[in-house]
Amino acid sequence: MNFLAHIYLSGNNDLIKIGNFMADGIRGKHFETYAVDIQKGIILHRAIDTFTDAHPVFRMSTKKLHERYHHYSGVIVDVFYDHFLAKNWKKYSDENLAEFIDHFYTSLEQNKEILTERTVALMPYMIKQNWLLSYQTVEGIREILTQMDSRTKNKSQMRFATEELVLFYDEFEQEFSTFFEDLKNHSKEKLMSL
Repeated sequence: MNFLAHIYLSGNNDLIKIGNFMADGIRGKHFETYAVDIQKGIILHRAIDTFTDAHPVFRMSTKKLHERYHHYSGVIVDVFYDHFLAKNWKKYSDENLAEFIDHFYTSLEQNKEILTERTVALMPYMIKQNWLLSYQTVEGIREILTQMDSRTKNKSQMRFATEELVLFYDEFEQEFSTFFEDLKNHSKEKLMSL
């Protein structure tokens, strides 16, 4: 899953959200140097990624993209699924999406001293361009995928993936809905066990 889902699945603890958000930049056992709640977020992030990659519905979504995007298919579907979470936010949360996102940005600012260098470098762009809120629209997803593509020196061709998003829109949305129910349950169980 991508940023929004990872944050959402972290529950109400800001430090768990932060750990989950910045987990990709923390390798191996380096997470053990962080505060306990940050560690929980990192462990949760890894559990979410493992569950997602193995899930048959997620794999069904990636299959539509394999021929054109190869090993980037999973990354693209992560972003697509964040789009459907943002679009259907009211189904999953009583909290207003913009307020949820603003609260998260504020918690990042207030905890800057514990963030990874990578996270600190990413924050100004993320907040200024409001990436998380932009996930609500196909145009916002196109912008995100274009930025991601540029980081691969345009080798991934991800900037074109909204073509498939539009083409298979209803299928992707149904797959997301089915998958996300399973992921929510898995994440809740994992959080309770930490």
